[in-house]
Amino acid sequence: MLTDSARAWLDDALTEAAARTPAWELRFASAGRHCGQEHADSVRTLLLQEAHAGPDTLTRLYRQGAAPERRAVLLALPSLVSGPEAVPLVEDALRTHDTTLVSAAVGPYAATHLTPHSWRHAVLKCLFTGVPVDTVAGLSRRARGDRELARMLTDHAAERTAAGRPVPADLHRVLALTAPTEES
Repeated sequence: MLTDSARAWLDDALTEAAARTPAWELRFASAGRHCGQEHADSVRTLLLQEAHAGPDTLTRLYRQGAAPERRAVLLALPSLVSGPEAVPLVEDALRTHDTTLVSAAVGPYAATHLTPHSWRHAVLKCLFTGVPVDTVAGLSRRARGDRELARMLTDHAAERTAAGRPVPADLHRVLALTAPTEES
């Protein structure tokens, strides 16, 4: 729950976002400071939605932002971008070692727009970085009967075993999802 001062700040910020004044982008960056870190993602998403931020604005905010602003952009993608225009932002986040960005990057937007090859690598990135595969939107649907993903997972498990490292339990869960179905 927002404090009264945070609520007033948010109301002003939403008014500025709706009017698309330049100040709303500054408020986007300072949302955590005014509304608390626990509300920052939600507040930033509201601002992006109120401003009807398109791919160019989202890209600018992502590129100029620190990790919290980048995460908010990634989380807002499904409600703001219907096509693949923002895939480069997801791919950028998946190249990082910041687990908060990786987790946000594998959400519903990625489930819809990443190519099979990129999506498979996103799943492996989660396994490499310890991001729970439960955060991967559409995991069951996209993994079902995916023989290439099964091969990649099996290879990864073999490499870890050969190196004397544990195989993440999530790997076995995903591997089970790749089992061929009658339709596969």
